[in-house]
Amino acid sequence: MSETCQKAEEFLTDVIGEMGLDLKVSSRWISEGCLLSLDGGDAGLALMENAELLDAFETVLFQVYGRELDREHRFVVDADGFRQTRKAELQAMARFAGEQVRKSGRPFTFGVLNSTERRIIHLTLQQEEDLATESVGAGRERRLQVRLK
Repeated sequence: MSETCQKAEEFLTDVIGEMGLDLKVSSRWISEGCLLSLDGGDAGLALMENAELLDAFETVLFQVYGRELDREHRFVVDADGFRQTRKAELQAMARFAGEQVRKSGRPFTFGVLNSTERRIIHLTLQQEEDLATESVGAGRERRLQVRLK
């Protein structure tokens, strides 16, 4: 897997170079898969619009190298620790939603989240014996719902 991660780092370095961005790419293998960290003067640009550029890089990397990864692994592109901070926020939101569902007995539906964000919430609540999570809707209208089992 580290060979795929190294190839992804080289590919992303080339793409960023062609874009003329002041970013250096480094990679390492983590439990989730290949983490590619972006550092440099343009890191703020990568985080604009809720880090859409990071999401786009992940999508392109998956299209190019995704078949070389095991099903449980993915590419994670990060800048300035954004992904780790966002993961902690989503885990807190998941716990809050679970508490609200337990108190009210009514389902809690999140707003628009990308597939990675929905996955974090699913994983956070999967061990809760009294709660279930499911994605409802399709396409850009897909939402995550937490409900009692």
